[in-house]
Amino acid sequence: MASLDRTRLAAVKFWDMIARAVITLGGVVIIASVILILLLIVWVTLPLFTGASSDARIAIPAPPAATDAAILAVGVDLVVLGEGRHENAMSGYVVRDDGTVMFLEFLDSGAPEARAPGGQLGDSRILGVEQVVPPDARKDATVAAVHASDASKYTLLWDDGSASLVEAILAGRFDQRGKRILEHRLKVRGEVGPVPQGKATMAVMRSGENGTTCARLMADNRISLSREVTVSQGLLGGTTTETRYLWIDRNIPGKITAMTLNQAGDTLYAGTDNGRLLVVQTDDEGGIVFQDAVVAFPDERAITALAMVYGDVSLAVGDSQGGLTTWSEIRTEEERRLVRIHELGQYASPVIAIRPSQRDQTLLSLTEDGSAHLDYVTSEKHLLSLRGSSRLAWVGYSERGNAIIGGDATAQLYVWHVSPGHPEVSWKTLFGKVWYDNHDEPKYLWQSSGADEPKFSLVPIIFGTLKATVYAMLFATPLALFGAMYVSYFTTPAFRNVIKPMVEVMAAVPSVVVGFLVLLWLAPLLDDWIVAVFVSFLTMPACFVAFMTAWQWLRKYDWGKRVENGYEFIVLIPVVIVGAALAVWLEPFVTAWMFDGSFQQWLFDSTGNRYDPLNSLAVAFGLGYAVIPIIFSMSEDSLSAIPHELAASSLALGASRWQTVSRVILPSASPGIFAAVMIGFGRAVGETMIVFMATGNTPILDWSPFNGFRTLSANIAVEIPEAARGETLYRILFLCAVILFGLTFLLNTVAETVRQRLRRKYGRY
Repeated sequence: MASLDRTRLAAVKFWDMIARAVITLGGVVIIASVILILLLIVWVTLPLFTGASSDARIAIPAPPAATDAAILAVGVDLVVLGEGRHENAMSGYVVRDDGTVMFLEFLDSGAPEARAPGGQLGDSRILGVEQVVPPDARKDATVAAVHASDASKYTLLWDDGSASLVEAILAGRFDQRGKRILEHRLKVRGEVGPVPQGKATMAVMRSGENGTTCARLMADNRISLSREVTVSQGLLGGTTTETRYLWIDRNIPGKITAMTLNQAGDTLYAGTDNGRLLVVQTDDEGGIVFQDAVVAFPDERAITALAMVYGDVSLAVGDSQGGLTTWSEIRTEEERRLVRIHELGQYASPVIAIRPSQRDQTLLSLTEDGSAHLDYVTSEKHLLSLRGSSRLAWVGYSERGNAIIGGDATAQLYVWHVSPGHPEVSWKTLFGKVWYDNHDEPKYLWQSSGADEPKFSLVPIIFGTLKATVYAMLFATPLALFGAMYVSYFTTPAFRNVIKPMVEVMAAVPSVVVGFLVLLWLAPLLDDWIVAVFVSFLTMPACFVAFMTAWQWLRKYDWGKRVENGYEFIVLIPVVIVGAALAVWLEPFVTAWMFDGSFQQWLFDSTGNRYDPLNSLAVAFGLGYAVIPIIFSMSEDSLSAIPHELAASSLALGASRWQTVSRVILPSASPGIFAAVMIGFGRAVGETMIVFMATGNTPILDWSPFNGFRTLSANIAVEIPEAARGETLYRILFLCAVILFGLTFLLNTVAETVRQRLRRKYGRY
């Protein structure tokens, strides 16, 4: 008996212990890395769903110089040096009823310092003020050194009936030495004289490329509309304009309580005390082209405040029951009408003022009980409510959207630093239909840039991911499974040893190369021969049936029987070639007969869908090419692992090879085959470069195989260069990563669960 080498045994045990420790450590590190990656992307995503916050910075009396006249409007600007830092440049202004504007700088101690003279706008007294939101206030800057400006326009109605459109521009910043600097300016945008007859009680005014438009409400409930129109244009480019007056005194549905104009000045909106909205549209000559009265509130509640939302498409409406809604004009084949598209806050007292944001869809509203409320239109989110120590009488919203100023009847000033978070994001905007401006119905839309309001619906992106996967799997799964079955049980071992490594080498082709070939070669080829591809679905099976009919006669010969023993593919290759050639030959006849000479034009005329060269069919071929090696290799391993005795027993009992494979081998190998298909499905879901290069990256909801789509992975690749760190788009892309992670995790979990059940049913394989 050989002696036991204890030294060698101890060495083996030692190295076994080392290997066990290294493998365990490696597994733990991998699992921990995956968990940390998941926690990271979730952590970046979480701020999307946190609410807005506010920080009360100042609550002090206004400076004495500003208290000798009533304050009618206020504004504020806040420049913060960095996140979490309290060093800032805060400035503001007040508009008084004696026609003066006083600019203020809020010092570190909190007390405002008056920067006089702010500006004298007129010698009369101001009866009313209406704030105007510029179409894009970020384009207005006082000097190049100013980082940003709070440029607010106001319509001022004077006691003599005249009106002025003024702009108060202020900006706070720090110079190179860290000293706070306040820069301010007043600018008169337009003026109109008194109305020839009657006394005005309310005025709204706009100034744009087409001149100045002013609407004034008279004491007798008539509206005087004055508009500058171009009378003539000189040969050298000079123009002559004149002001034309128009009286709106017919079909007014009630006593007018609020008015506003769009930025172009060609559409007037007026609200009445019985819940009606009057819409009057004028042409370039100052004449009425459209007038309608909409029943906004059937219960006849009074409309108390109106304002145009940023983008100049939607109308914000405040009512006497504390409701805040937005309305927009939609067009149908029969008519155009104003409809309510968003319902925002429902507060305890009437809305008396609305201050729209100058950069997004946020609305600051003031209610009669002295509370200020911040809402976001598209997501219909209520962000926060603010109150002073007593009832607020007026409020102002900074151009940056980071500060709110308010004041009460005693001229007490309140300033809040506001962090709105990500107001445009909610579960509804991400996964539900949203009614956006310039759209006639709620829709699922993704448009991260190039619009007044971002559209962040993930439904088209998730749909595109599933669409790409379904089309790719419909192409790859049958080819991979039938190929694995043939290689495992129908061909010769020598051929199997050659073909399997060749298929597995396909997996080594970089996906960027596959995407490149689909983009530059396959997609144009499909565009030229799309009809031939569909015809081949008929010609190839027809050629195959004809060949099999002839083969029944040929197999009587000995050489035919030898071909059947694993070399069938040799004679099927010419059959496939003949079927493809026949499809190409029939293509012009079919196109002329069925599609009037052009399939693309026929598709558009018949269905309204355009043929996109980078469509789902091209992606199906490219993405399927990447998935086939995975499904083929794993399925073939599962089929080959079935004991040979099972197949031999089935054949001995008289079953054919196909009966043996379909009824004995496939059920036994079904756990591994199902796992292979699900892993291929997960591979298709997570693929980036092929779908990034070979699709039009159009986020649309359409199952048509002739147009493109956008997937989660491609969306991340497309949008990440434009996403600023910490901004909404940046975090939503991380949310896409979370969804992609969750989707693949769910697929793998389902695959493993089903595989285990199949194993218990059909045995250990």
